[in-house]
Amino acid sequence: MESPKHIKMATKKTMNCSKLTIWTLFAIALQLTGLTLFVLGFFPVKPALSGISGPESYRSPGNDSIEDYDVSVLSPLQLRSLFQDLSQIRPSYSRIILMVVDGLPAEFVLGKDGKPPSETFVRAMPYTQSLLANKMAIGYHSKAAPPTVTMPRLKAMVSGAVGGFLDVAFNFNTQAFLDDNLLRQLFRIGWNMSMLGDETWLKLFPGLFFRQDGVSSFFVKDTIQVDLNVSRHLPVELYKDDWNLLILHYLGVDHVGHIGGRKSALMPPKLKEMDDVIKMIHLNCILSPDNEQGDTLLRNNIGPLVSRDLRKACQSLSLQLVVSDHGMTESGNHGGSSYEETDALALFIAPRFEVSRDCASENQDRAKQVDIAPTLALLLGVPVPKNNVGVLAMGVLQTLTDSERLRALELNSWQLLRLLKAQLPHSSCAESDFESHDDNGWSQVTQCSSITEEMFCCLYSKAAVLHSSWKYNTSRANTDLYNHTVAAYDKFMTTASDWLTCRVTEKPFGQLVLGMLAMVLSSLIFMRLLFYLRMEEDLRWNQGVVGLRDNIHNLRFEEFFVVAVIVILVVSMGSSSMVEEEQYIWHYMTSTLFWILMRKTMKFLPGVGQKSYKGNFSSRFLQMWSILVILVSGRILRAWHQGGVNWTHLPDISKWLELAGNDWIKMIEVVSGILVTGLSLFAFSGSRLNRSVIFVLRFFILLSGSFVLLHVIKYEGNIFVASNHGATSVVQIIYILLSTATCLAVLASPWLFSVSSLGESFVSKQISGHLRAGLKESSYLTGWVYMLSWSLLQLLLQQPINSMPIVLLLLQICASMIYFVNNEECRKPWVEVASLYFLGMAGHFGLGNSNTLATIDVAGAFIGISSHSTLLSGILMFCITYASPILVVLSLAMYISLKDGSYSGADEIFEFGDLLKSVLAIPLLVPLAINSVLLIAYTVILLLMRNHLFIWSVFSPK
Repeated sequence: MESPKHIKMATKKTMNCSKLTIWTLFAIALQLTGLTLFVLGFFPVKPALSGISGPESYRSPGNDSIEDYDVSVLSPLQLRSLFQDLSQIRPSYSRIILMVVDGLPAEFVLGKDGKPPSETFVRAMPYTQSLLANKMAIGYHSKAAPPTVTMPRLKAMVSGAVGGFLDVAFNFNTQAFLDDNLLRQLFRIGWNMSMLGDETWLKLFPGLFFRQDGVSSFFVKDTIQVDLNVSRHLPVELYKDDWNLLILHYLGVDHVGHIGGRKSALMPPKLKEMDDVIKMIHLNCILSPDNEQGDTLLRNNIGPLVSRDLRKACQSLSLQLVVSDHGMTESGNHGGSSYEETDALALFIAPRFEVSRDCASENQDRAKQVDIAPTLALLLGVPVPKNNVGVLAMGVLQTLTDSERLRALELNSWQLLRLLKAQLPHSSCAESDFESHDDNGWSQVTQCSSITEEMFCCLYSKAAVLHSSWKYNTSRANTDLYNHTVAAYDKFMTTASDWLTCRVTEKPFGQLVLGMLAMVLSSLIFMRLLFYLRMEEDLRWNQGVVGLRDNIHNLRFEEFFVVAVIVILVVSMGSSSMVEEEQYIWHYMTSTLFWILMRKTMKFLPGVGQKSYKGNFSSRFLQMWSILVILVSGRILRAWHQGGVNWTHLPDISKWLELAGNDWIKMIEVVSGILVTGLSLFAFSGSRLNRSVIFVLRFFILLSGSFVLLHVIKYEGNIFVASNHGATSVVQIIYILLSTATCLAVLASPWLFSVSSLGESFVSKQISGHLRAGLKESSYLTGWVYMLSWSLLQLLLQQPINSMPIVLLLLQICASMIYFVNNEECRKPWVEVASLYFLGMAGHFGLGNSNTLATIDVAGAFIGISSHSTLLSGILMFCITYASPILVVLSLAMYISLKDGSYSGADEIFEFGDLLKSVLAIPLLVPLAINSVLLIAYTVILLLMRNHLFIWSVFSPK
């Protein structure tokens, strides 16, 4: 044992509560500042070319031979005529009905991998399938870029530009879209636009629609009225002839997916409803009775037709475009980059589509969502938006002549070439340098270089030479030359589009490094503070550890393991696969840590270890049983969901229960609610505080649990009444009861012991052991109320399948507390808090969460909300997503009450600041330190991986 003088010198190196608080707050502020600098530098708003495309779009880049036009003095009709003259392409359509079916996977309509859709979906959309079978529609698997949420996907469709990753945040607070886009171009030439459906359109394009009726897109519990609000106006809109663009945005399919997934019982009826809308539009505004197929369909289908004369006028130059903004996973969520989420639909329906037999594969063709913008722009007679990275969908250009198609490809190429020059300012391509009017000019172009600038210049020049040769070919019947020209343009445009799409914006490296340095300094401060606290802890146990070397030498095996886990997590962040499947690390490492604690406990059982047996025999077995409960519960949690990204298709408990039916799931929900509610009877019985207040708290918890059970039994799983007024009222009552119980525990319990003693303690800055025991009793009671209230709230908000995992998490935390309070050995509080942190992270993935946006549960964020509120929905979404880590944080209130009880006597006098430091320091600093280390490690990985292929689809979502 160290001498008293030695220990006294070491004690001087410790810090008081005030200094500890100041340094902790400084480190937190520093970390937030560094994180803000890094985020603003790493996720900048993607730069865009300013202005709007005009007459300059119809000449080759760098060609100033055509005089500039002052379009500001032109009327819309004059501007429309000017664009038509310069483009040399007659507009194919004068009216368009854009029908957006939110969340509809293309697989539902077009099938997958060359196979037709399932029989369920074919029966649900018979008219749409008849259009494809009769070659009257052309369908594309329109790949959407991540993040797959509505707002950035709508921007992509109308501008052809791929937005920044932070658009996923702006999706919940949509601002006006000021970049060049198709709607603004159409507005300039005098088109009248009407919009019905998702109000996101109204926020993106304020003032452009002369008639509108918007609905909220975030109230996902509504699957019926949200679409009826659109369809109720449709017959009237189809009758009117005062619009050129009619936008219909249906949200029901997306809402059905959020509630019940792809296989929801509501999905086929909802698809049938969408099919009826497509049929109504097609029969009234698209289908021409002048051809044989149209006459047959008109005779075989009876719909709410408008007048025949108006229908002929409407049919003259009308296009029906059915699109979806994104797909959905099996669970109905979206936001990530999986095939199911990016598989959007683009279905073109027009009266003059004559799809030949050799183009049948077009129905299963692939395209990008951004390809819609240039295709529509050139079909409708307006310039391609400046920031477009899309490529023309050639299958839709069948109404154009060969000359017009090549001209359309040329205009699309010029626009992409301008965008390339903005990204590569040192590149230069002169079309005139490669002109050749020889029929064989295309064969004289050599292989293109692999250098980026030279490659794009060469590919474009190839297409320009071939096009020039075709134009000057007298016969214009050289099919090979035409096909080679189309192929050359397609090669240039697809290569340019892929490069521009994947182009990583230049990041301010200095700002990123500055942000990282701030976070590194913050992390070092946290680690230094923990070092001081551990040194004080060893001094408290008379171990006399005074230096860093002594601290490291004195580390126990479980402490080494906790450090090793953090190192493993840091190293694993460099692998995209490990980021996607991070849950395996947490499950395995958490179980291993508690096996280590089990081994340590077994050493002190009689006749097992070599060390002498100390302490109560029953407490040792209680510790062992606690760890066994933690391990068994953890194994069940691990098997409940196949988390991550790559192995979600494997069987798990949740899939088995879903196959067994809703009755089994509801039964588990009821059992879970009874267990959590019944736990309150046991939990509060151990408190020695005022019985009246305990009775009131117990009453509120029991009443809240009863209402949760009422909601589960009466409303949960009933898709037709889950969002009615009665269900909303019950949930709001639960919110009030849980809030009241929590506030009562926080505000009342500290005053249930001697108030005069507490006042004297604040004045004298000293606190007696008796009063300290009262404060710990208050913390114990508050911790239980926190955990029980949060668990009941999660039973209400989480998906029904997650009810038992919530109970298992609560059981693990309670078992951990039992283990800690019975641990009579030299306790390591920071290891105990770290083990709780590990349980919280393992539970986070055990609830089905992952490092992708697709697993965020949007449906639960609207439970109990009678009208849409972005703030309230955002708070509920946060609570659902981070349910497990927050439960662990709340449990620290109870952990505080169990801490340091073995060496404090009832008559001892303590400084008030010392009490706060001894009680709060470790529980607060350990999570902050672990998070800071993982955060700085991941920012380093992001910086190193900033040009990685998966930077936006894998690394950035985490």
